[in-house]
Parts: sequence; structure tokens; C-alpha cells
Amino acid sequence: MSSGTNDESHGANFLRERLPQQPAKPQQAESEETAKHAVSDLNCQEGKSEKVEKRTYGRTPNGVVFTVPETKDMVSTLFSPTEPKKVADIIVITCLASLIALFFLVPSSLRVPFYGIVFLCWRAAYNGGIGWLLYVQSNDKRLTNWAKKTGIFEHPSTGKNTQPWLYPLLRRDFETQIPKDYKFEKAPLEYNTWLLFRCVVDLILMSDFTSYCLFAAACGGTPPDESAYVTVARWVVGWLLIFFNLWVKLDAHRVVKDFAWFWGDFFFLIDQELTFDGVFEMAPHPMYSVGYIGYYGISLLAASYKVLFISLIAHAAQFAFLAFVESPHIEKTYNPPQPRKRLSRNPSDEDLTDSQELDLGHSHRYPPIASAEQPSSVHNLIGLRNMDVHRITDVAVVLLQIYMLSFTLLTPPTLLYQVFFVTNAVIWRIWYSLGLGFILDRQSNKKKWTRHFIKYGESTEEAWRQWKGVYHLSMTMCYLSFITAAWKMYTLPENWSYGLVLLRHVVGVVMIGLQIWTFFSMYESLGEFGWFYGDFFFDHAPKLTYSGIYRFLNNPERIIGLAGIWGVAIMCWSRSIFFLAVLSHLLTLVFIQFVERPHMQKLYGESLRQDSGVSKNLKRAIPKPIRAWQGSVDRVISDTMDFIEDFIDSAKPKLEAGYDKIVSDSRTLFKHYPARISITRVTSDLAGLNPADYRLDIEGTPPLSPMLAERERISGREGEHARMPPRRTSTFKTLMFEYGAPIKVKWTAPPNHGKKDWVGLYMVADNASRKVTRVSSQGRWIATNEGVFDNTNADDGILVGSKNILAGDWKDNKAEKKDCCVGEMEFAGDKLWWTTGVFEFRYHHNGKHNVMAISLPFEIRIGRFDEHEVDRDSSGSLRPAIEEALLPVVRNCFDRDENIAPRTVDEAFGNLVEREGRFARRVVFAVHQM
Repeated sequence: MSSGTNDESHGANFLRERLPQQPAKPQQAESEETAKHAVSDLNCQEGKSEKVEKRTYGRTPNGVVFTVPETKDMVSTLFSPTEPKKVADIIVITCLASLIALFFLVPSSLRVPFYGIVFLCWRAAYNGGIGWLLYVQSNDKRLTNWAKKTGIFEHPSTGKNTQPWLYPLLRRDFETQIPKDYKFEKAPLEYNTWLLFRCVVDLILMSDFTSYCLFAAACGGTPPDESAYVTVARWVVGWLLIFFNLWVKLDAHRVVKDFAWFWGDFFFLIDQELTFDGVFEMAPHPMYSVGYIGYYGISLLAASYKVLFISLIAHAAQFAFLAFVESPHIEKTYNPPQPRKRLSRNPSDEDLTDSQELDLGHSHRYPPIASAEQPSSVHNLIGLRNMDVHRITDVAVVLLQIYMLSFTLLTPPTLLYQVFFVTNAVIWRIWYSLGLGFILDRQSNKKKWTRHFIKYGESTEEAWRQWKGVYHLSMTMCYLSFITAAWKMYTLPENWSYGLVLLRHVVGVVMIGLQIWTFFSMYESLGEFGWFYGDFFFDHAPKLTYSGIYRFLNNPERIIGLAGIWGVAIMCWSRSIFFLAVLSHLLTLVFIQFVERPHMQKLYGESLRQDSGVSKNLKRAIPKPIRAWQGSVDRVISDTMDFIEDFIDSAKPKLEAGYDKIVSDSRTLFKHYPARISITRVTSDLAGLNPADYRLDIEGTPPLSPMLAERERISGREGEHARMPPRRTSTFKTLMFEYGAPIKVKWTAPPNHGKKDWVGLYMVADNASRKVTRVSSQGRWIATNEGVFDNTNADDGILVGSKNILAGDWKDNKAEKKDCCVGEMEFAGDKLWWTTGVFEFRYHHNGKHNVMAISLPFEIRIGRFDEHEVDRDSSGSLRPAIEEALLPVVRNCFDRDENIAPRTVDEAFGNLVEREGRFARRVVFAVHQM
């Protein structure tokens, strides 16, 4: 171990000394880890140096360390007359000039639909086109593989460049764009690919924004009945939003530079410490969230609903791009799951201290009032996926919702029912904020809720479960009663174009979406434990972190957490609903101030943050006189709050014990669709190929109890002659493999077989034809040759690539010996079917779906656990037998990955198991079959 560490350190030191001396010449590291350490150290040295011009260092996925040249921003490169123009710049400028010229050439009656369609096309090219390119680059490195395969950056004299006419053009453009620390021939392929990708991005982004502005100009105008005051206010607010948007973009670029601005980490990495201040402390993903607020400023200037709606479409598409492309890549690159910690030994009873005994069980036959361990998160409550009809809380919530919604829809909107529903909403809101707040306050100071259950011999975790149910039910009814009250008070507009009717509904829907997103973000940051105020019940070691939405706001529910309620009030435009919104907001502030904040101060003390990221930036922007006035106001408010707290403490109001919880759907898991080969027509290049020369042989792990699996086929439901094992006239036995175990495939093909041949795994019943496969493999396929497909997943599983064997090299006694090619591959993990059934492998020709060979069919079967056929231990327990039967199944379900799969029954799972729900679903299915 020490030798490997010293070698790695020596390699990193060599790179740190060599690269600054020759900044334009990349250096190959011994390993990826060595490259990572070298880049991190080099960037740290540059950050501490006092040089005016500092270099940045990066690394490629294969361990090449290089100097990342400084590039100039897109706008100055395009429009600055002092900057030399490359061919890509001329193409972008020509495209923009054409869009502007068409604005004056297209008839005024056609400008709006024309530029609306043009903008939507460019927006689709942005979020759809660029998104797809980045997705395949992140998952398969398809862009860099394309550049490597075409040799587009290789000198034509090497003969590897399939487009030699492009080489001098690209070389001149790139070296013109980057005059320092860059040589086209020596730059890593990944960096050159990124520069070429940037040229495409420049064209799409500039055309997207220009066509949007032209569409706004075509739609712009002044409403006929608008007063001068409204016009002035509209223009002032519009320009303020535009200038704020401009500041957001500039400040974001200041922090992330061109590297992150143009998605450089999809191609190579820069290991350095960045200070995410400024706009990054104000909003999550500022370039996509508040970075689009200028669109709404332009909508105000145009005074057009068409511009507003198309802005909402563009903003929604940008969020989809973030959710499906950028966020998964960020999670995979910068937040990989930590490896599982191995357990060295099991603590014996003699090793346990008194405090550990209190945590593990009951002391003196009484449960502990407070546990130092967080409760189990196996059976969560929040989200549709966690709905359990065997749990009384879920059943009660569903039945009450059905009852309330039915009662709302079946009753007329008369004054009597309106008063009833509004009063019902008021009662539930008071109970939710004050009633449950009182319970939490007593729990924080006296542990009254927990003591009640301890009194009857229950545990702290049982008290916690009951509290979760009460909170969940109360929160659901609180918001449902508000929705039903709003339904009764809402009247569908007769004229949507009258006044601000349409605008009110648009703003209302956006605010509802903001509250839903806030709830999801809060739950993602807090988890089930924090969502249900777990630190009121479990005295775990205080550790306060500000992540997710809490990086920007200390209490999101104080402001945007109730945005949806105000959005409904704006849509209804009813005094009663506005009263409910005001009451909800006031009671929420009371709950935060008198229940949540005192407990947080008591638990976390000085580690509790006073100013959120948004507050700090706003305070920086406020002039000093106003800042001093604000300090005086804060002191007055603080003194007033102290007086109110003293008054409440002296009054000591007594409320009945209550329950509390909030409802929210769990975050939708975005499916990572595996790459698959699309079905194409039968190829015509099969001449000279004989299917008899192709062959597939398979090897797998047999079931743990093959005889038991065979006997399970005879269920007793068969006819009289079918209740005995079948008689066989050959030595062949049905192939049965273990559920989730890897399967090896050995293939044989003639020497002239297609370079893009591939083998797929299918259910036998899915294909009617034995000559052509007409169903997708859904990612369950492996190529016979490495590097022939752009999709890198195609190479995952290749054990032995295509290998030529001459007829005289055969070592067995085959009757017919021919020249051939052989290879070996292994199907494991996501390339397997995670169900039971009968399957087969199919060998396909040259990237098409023509079948050249089919393996023997085999069955994936999970043997049932029979307690009568296993041995019990000395105490008569079945536990050792159950553990022995489950361990190999669980290891298979976790892909036998040493980082997550337990080696023994006592070892914990890796973090990836909690992040990827498919592992748990595999285990649940297997246990159900057993």
C-alpha cells in the first residue's frame, strides 16, 4: 500500500514540476487519481500565487493533465471589432443578420407567427439538440468517440482523418481564438472536441435569443385603455428585471467562467476550489432560475400575453434541460456515492457502555425517553411510492380526501356552504399551526409526547411513528380544506381578456408551481427525519448543514413556502380566500418564531446561521443609511417578540394534545433510459455468410437448489400423467441459472463477420421470427468488437474481443475445423432481465437485426424457501438458514459490486443502494418469489 502511495505522490510531483515549464504540452499521468491530485495541487498553487495572469489546469478522463487556455466570452468575440473573426463567428453573425433583415422583409401580419415558430425551433435546438448531445457525451462519451473515430483533429498526413479539408480550417480558427498556451496538434482530443462543440452552442444560443427579441418586438405594443402611470410602471419594472438578469448572467460567469458556462465538465475536469458567492447564494441554479427573469421583463415591455406564454414555455424547457441533462451529470461527476464501510467485528455485550445500552434497548426494563440514534428510514410516509394500504395513517388520509372532495363536488356553492368550507379551512389551519406547534413546544421542553408512550411501555420510535401519522394527517387536511374552500369561492371568468383576469391566473399557476417545487426541495434537503421535526424526538449529535434550498433561505416556508396559497388567492380574487392566505402566513410565522426557532437555538446554538445567502446579498446592496435604519427596526421587532414570548410564557395556555405532519409527493425519479439499438430493415449484405458458421455457448451459475427448482415445476395441479418428472431420451437438461447472476456468452463467427456484430438478450416469447429480431434490446446488448459503436455501453461486458483462430489451431476433435473468430462477453447488472422466465441470446449481423445464431433457451428461476428442508440451529431458530439463503440473492441484486454488496449478513449496504431504487426493488421481487 505504501509503495503505491509513494508512486502516486511521485507522479503528481513530476506533473506539478513539468507542466508549468511547458504549458502548451499536455502530460500523461500514471492514473486518474494521480492526475486528479496533480491538477488540484497545481490550481491551488496558482490560486495562492500573486501573478496577474494565472493559469488553470485540467485533466481528461484518461489521465492527461494539461493547461486549460483562457478563452474569451462569446459576445465580445462575436461583436468586438478588435477581435479576429473565425469562420464560425462569420456564420453566427450572418445568421443573426439574416434574422434581423427578415424582420423588415416579412409582412407585419406574418411576423408574429413566423418569429414564434423560428424561436421555438431554436429553443428546441437548444434544449433538445444541445441537451441530447450533452446527454450522450455524459453517458457514452459519444462526441469524443466520434472525434476519435473520424480523426478530425489528426493531421491529414497520418491518413486517419476522414475529413482532411476541415483540419486547416479548424486549426486556424482554434488557434486564432486562443493565442496563448494552446497548440492545436498538442491539445487533448477532449479539449478540441469541446471547442468544436462551443461553435455549435454559439450559433444556437445567439440565434435563440435574437429570435426571441424579434418575436417580442413583433408582438409589442401599448394596450389601448392603459393609463400613463401603468405604462411608466410597466417600463420601469421591465427594465429593472432586464438589468437584474444581466447582472445575474455576468456574476454567474465571473464565478464559473467559460468552462462551466459551456458545459466543459462533460468533456474534461478542472479540480479546484471555487467560491460560489454572489448570485450563487441567492438562488439555486441561477443561470436557469433567476437568470431567465429578463424574459418576463421583456414581456412587460411588450405588454403581450403571447410573449409571456412563450417565455413560460422557454423557461419550462430550460428547467427540463436542467432536470434531465445537467443535474444527473452533476450528481454523477461531483457527488458519487461513497464506498460502503466494512464492519470489522460485532460488538459484544461486554463492550457496551451504559449509554450504548440505553441506545440499543431498554434500561431497567423501561424504554429510553430519548434515543441518540435516528429512526429507521425503511418505511417512509411521504410520497405516492410509499403509500401503504396496510398502514392506518395512509388509509385515513385517502378516505378523508375522498370524503372531502366528494362533499365539495356534490354540494352547491351557496352562501351557507361557502361559510362552512371557509370556517373548516380556518379551523384546520389553526390546529395545524398552533395545535401542533404547542405539541412540539411541549416535546422540546418536557418530552411530553414521548413520555406519554413511555408510560405505557412503548418506545421512542413508536412515539415518533404516531407523531408522523398525526402530522401527516393534519397537514393533508389543512391544505385540502383550503383547496375545497377556494373551489367553493372560485368563479370561472366569463371574459378572459377583461382587465387582469388572464394575468392573475398565469401568476397564480406559477406561484402554485413555485410552492410545489419548494416542498420538493425542502423534503430533498431535510429527508423524512427533518420533514417531521425528528430532532424534537431524537437527541442525536447536533450537526447543522445548509444544503439544497437552505443554502439560500433559512426558512423557505416563511416566504416562498406559501406562494401557492397566495397564488390561489390571486386566482380566486375573493376576500375570504385572501383572509385565509393572510391567516396562514401569520400563523406560519408564529410557528417559526415561537416553536421552531427556540428549539433550533437550544439544539444548535452558535452554529445556527443568522443571515441566509439571499439576506447577505441584499444587505450588501442596501446603502449604509438604510442599513442603519434596518438595524433599528430589527431591534424594535426583537424587543417586541421578547415581550410577546414573556406574555405567552406567563399566560401558559393549555391546549389539548394534537398531532402533526405535512403532505408532499416524493421527488420523481427520472429514469435513466438505457441506450438501445433501433429496429431497422433487413440488411442486404448477407451474401457469403452461412448461419451454420455462427454459434453461441452460454455459462451461468445454477440455482442454489437445482433439484428443488425442478420439483417446483410439479405443483400438483397437473393431470395424472404430468405429475412425475419427464422422461428424457438424451443427456440434455434444462438450463437454469441463478437470479441476477452474471452469464457468460462465448461466440463463434466466420472471419468475414461484420465488425458491428452484437449479441442481445431477449425473452423467448418476445420474438415470433427466428431470422429477424423485431423488438428492442432495451440496453441488454454487447458488441463483439470494442470501439465500433459510439455508445460506450456497448463495450461494457466484453471479456475477450474478436480473436482469429486458424483451422489448424483447434485443440478439440471437431469433425469440421474451419478458420473462425471467437470472443467472450459477460452479461451482468443492468444488461440482465430482473425477472423470472425463459430467455435466449441472439447474435446479430453488423449493427442490424438479422439473426445469425440463437443460444439454447435457459430459465431464470428463484427457488422457494422451504423451512421443512433446511436445518435449524441448536436453539431451533431458522434465522441462520434464512440468512444463508438470502445473502447470495442480495449480492446478485447489488450486481456483486464490492462497494455496495455486503459480503456477510452483518455488513451494511453502500450509499448507492439508497440513491438507486432499482436495487431495493430487485431484492423485494426475489424475496417475494422465495
